[in-house]
Amino acid sequence: MASSSSSNSFHHSRSNSLPSRPHPVTSQLEENLHRIRTSSETTCSSSSSVSQKLNGLQDLHECVDELLALPLVQQAFSQQIHERWIDELLEGSLGLLDLCSIAKNSLPQTKEALHDLQSSMRRRKGAGQVQDTEVQKYLSTRKSVQKAMKKAILRLKSAKNDSASSLLRKDDEAVAFISLLREVEAATTSVFESVFCLISGTRQTRSSSIWSLVSKMMLKKITTSEEGKMDLNEFTKQDMALESLLSHRTSKVQDLMQVEQLSVGLKNLDLDIQDLEEGLESLYRRLIKSRVSLLNILNQ
Repeated sequence: MASSSSSNSFHHSRSNSLPSRPHPVTSQLEENLHRIRTSSETTCSSSSSVSQKLNGLQDLHECVDELLALPLVQQAFSQQIHERWIDELLEGSLGLLDLCSIAKNSLPQTKEALHDLQSSMRRRKGAGQVQDTEVQKYLSTRKSVQKAMKKAILRLKSAKNDSASSLLRKDDEAVAFISLLREVEAATTSVFESVFCLISGTRQTRSSSIWSLVSKMMLKKITTSEEGKMDLNEFTKQDMALESLLSHRTSKVQDLMQVEQLSVGLKNLDLDIQDLEEGLESLYRRLIKSRVSLLNILNQ
């Protein structure tokens, strides 16, 4: 996956290559890109914030489709001298599709285990208890999903450390467009990282080069304060609630209250998963469309 050039260098090159009065599509794309970057500067990891980022990516890639449809861009990209950079964009688009697939495929596993657990809770509602085996089954599925997500995060870290080929001839109009698309790729990758961290139940903190991960054990210590509890994402909250239910069986009345609270939390998590699935599916279709547009330009 091609890494992006810095935003400062891009804007500098843009001033020397694109017209002083850019096409409205280019301006709109840059505005959407700025919003994505701004949202990524926060460490909020709630399902709603990640869903908003996915919606922002859909708007961003809609602008990419419009940009690639411009005759000016198609003509600039069709020159043989730019073929290597177009190939890198194609490789990057394939990488984004792969990352989106990883995120998409992880959610049905969690949702199926969640629905099984909810069914068990409904059957045993009168008893006010949840069978430990059903809880353990859900947590086992979550551990499997967490492992896949953390593997994907490490893959992102490796990709960010890879250096892309340098863009020469900064006065070249096509190079400015390519630089812009690289920025889009970098922003999209950053949002996928947020998705992976959300699903895996880990937190994000800003570092100089990569989101640093805080382990689940550390998160448990954070929950000693109300502020820490509010900072946990929905996946982590339910994981910890279920683990607590397994390890701290109390009186029947207290168990009943705990199960009722858990039931509400699982229902909300189910809705969050549905929102994420819809956002990822829509984005996946957008990414395919952009890749097809690039292939068509290359084959002209």
